[in-house]
Amino acid sequence: MPEATDDKDIEISRIKEFIEELKAARGIHSSLISVIIPPYAETSHFIRMLNSDLHTALRINSVLQRQFVLSSISSVRRSLSCHSRVPPNGLVLYTGTILTAERIQQRFTICFQPFKPINASLYLRGNKFDTEALNELLESDDNKFGFIVMDENRTLFGSLSGDTRRVLHKFVVDDDGGLGVGLYNHVRKTAEMAKQIFINPVTGQPNVSGLILAGPDVYFNIKSDMFDPRLRAKILNVVHVSYGGENGFNQAIELSIVTLANAKLILEKRLLVKYFNEVFEDTKKYVVGVDDTLKCLEMGAVETLIVWDNLGINRYVLKNSTTGEIFVKHLNKKQEGDQRNFRDADTNAELKVEEKMPFCEWLANEYKHFRCTLEFVTNKSREGSQFSKGFGGIGGILRYKLGTRSVGDLSNDGEICESDYQSKTTCARGVGADQSQHRGTR
Repeated sequence: MPEATDDKDIEISRIKEFIEELKAARGIHSSLISVIIPPYAETSHFIRMLNSDLHTALRINSVLQRQFVLSSISSVRRSLSCHSRVPPNGLVLYTGTILTAERIQQRFTICFQPFKPINASLYLRGNKFDTEALNELLESDDNKFGFIVMDENRTLFGSLSGDTRRVLHKFVVDDDGGLGVGLYNHVRKTAEMAKQIFINPVTGQPNVSGLILAGPDVYFNIKSDMFDPRLRAKILNVVHVSYGGENGFNQAIELSIVTLANAKLILEKRLLVKYFNEVFEDTKKYVVGVDDTLKCLEMGAVETLIVWDNLGINRYVLKNSTTGEIFVKHLNKKQEGDQRNFRDADTNAELKVEEKMPFCEWLANEYKHFRCTLEFVTNKSREGSQFSKGFGGIGGILRYKLGTRSVGDLSNDGEICESDYQSKTTCARGVGADQSQHRGTR
C-alpha cells in the first residue's frame, strides 16, 4: 500500500483548488492585484511599487474605476502592514473586487504563507489574477526525473516530478548527409540542448535526480558519451520505445516503472490498479461514490480513501427556514443550479446556506477522524481518468468485507439491516457524481 498522504499532499490539493478559483475570477476594471513576495525579501521594495501604482491610479479618469483600484491598493497596504517581516516561506496576496456568477460585486482578499518556500517575486494589477507563480508549489519535493525521447528526426525533453508531467522542449532536425551524419548531428544537438535544460546555470549541477533516455537503441547505445559528464552520471535507464514525441514520452514512463517507483504518478497508478482489482474481482472490500463512501467512513470501515483532486463537489450545510432543521448536502455544479436542492422536499420551505466549502477540503480536514489514509489522485493517467469519469472520482478500499447491503441499509441508529442488495450495484451507481443528504448534524 502506498505511503499515507501527508500534510504536504493535502496542501498541494488545496493549492490546486485555489488556483482554479483564482483563474475563474474576473475583476471590475483593473482592480485585481496579485502580490508574491519571496522568503526574507524586503517589503520596502513592494511598498515602493505600491506607491508608484497609487500615483498611476490617481490619474484614472473614470471615478468608479479609480475607486475600485484605490480600494484594492489600500487592501494590499493593510495586509502588508500586518507583517513586520516576510515569513520564512514567503507571502502570497490576492485582492480586488470580483464579479460573481450572478454578476454581483464582491470584495475578495486572501493573504497566506505557502506551505513551502516560493521562489517568485510579483506585483501585478489587472482584470484577472496571475497564478503562474503558484504552479511552482504544485511540484513535488520528491525525486524529479528528466526524460529525453528521440526518434528519426525529433527530440522531446520532459520531466516527471511527483504526479506533474511536463513537456519542457521539442525540436525537429533535418536529416542531411545520410543516416550516419544525420544521426550524429541529431544526437549532438540533443546533447547540447540537454545541457541547457537539465543543468542549473547557477549551481552548475543537474536539476533532476535522474535521466531516462528513450528511443531506438542505435541512438543511445553508441552515442551517450556525447552527453555532458554531469548528465551521463545521472542516466538511470535507457529504454526502447516505438514512438517519438508525447506518445514516446508516455511509453518511456511506463517502461521505467521500476526506476520511477518513488514517483507519485506511478504510486497513483498502482493504488488505482489495486482499487480496480477489488472492484472487478468483487471482493466486497471497496466502496464507490459520495453517499456510500461517507457511510463507510462513519462506520470506520475505510482503510484508504481515494479522491480525485478535481472532484468539483461542494459540501453544503443547510438550515430549514421554517423548522430550523439542519441538512448536509454534497452537490456538483449542475446540482447547484437546481433550486429544488435548496427547498425542503416535503414542505417546499427554503433551505438557507449556513456553510459551503469544497468537499475535498472538508475531507482533507476530517479524514484523520475516520482513522483512514487519504490519497488524492489526478486524471493524468489512464487509470486516473477511468476513476474520475467512471467511478465518480471518490471511493475507498475497505478494511474488511462489507457488501452494499451493509452500506446502503445502515439505519439511523447505526445498525446494519438485512437486505439482498448486492455490492455490484455500488459499482454501477458510482458513475457520475452522487448527491448526498444527511440530517441533523454538521
